[in-house]
Amino acid sequence: MDVYSSYNQILMLEDDKAKTSFIIQRKTYYYKVMPFGLKNIRGTYQRLVNKIFKKQIDKTMEVYVDNMLVKAPKCADHMKNLTEEFSLLRQYLMKLNSSKCTFGVLSRHTHAKSKPFSR
Repeated sequence: MDVYSSYNQILMLEDDKAKTSFIIQRKTYYYKVMPFGLKNIRGTYQRLVNKIFKKQIDKTMEVYVDNMLVKAPKCADHMKNLTEEFSLLRQYLMKLNSSKCTFGVLSRHTHAKSKPFSR
């Protein structure tokens, strides 16, 4: 799943809005949401997502910046996990980019706990 305009979904703190101000034709403007280009935006966003999905990460999902992977060994479990993740996305008003999302993909990857890779 891909989060739509990920950084732009994070509201700026009131005290920090002035730090993003700029002037055009004698009028002052500032950002209400975090714009692309801020120095620590990527880390800020990653911390936010890690906090929101703390219980799910490494168990039912993996997250890297604005890309999310929901996983389960069985289809029924996968649907349950998706429902849970969608609920959290709704709770935090996060939107997905539907054109970049794919659902129901089967993986052929399995974990071999005791077998190392051979050369």
